[in-house]
Amino acid sequence: MRYEIRVEGHLSEALIEVFPELDHVTVPGQTLLFGYVVDEAHLYGLLARCQSLGLRILEMRQVPE
Repeated sequence: MRYEIRVEGHLSEALIEVFPELDHVTVPGQTLLFGYVVDEAHLYGLLARCQSLGLRILEMRQVPE
């Protein structure tokens, strides 16, 4: 499954490195993380990382492959 997670703000390189399995792109005022999520446990792990870092998720969605 391919997912996009849009978070508020521009993430530093240190924060980007916390998500090695995802690619990223910055847009005005936001960072878009995207890539393949292998299963539900992986997805919840990504969300837990966002929460532990205090990131505000603006949008998360599954996208066609």
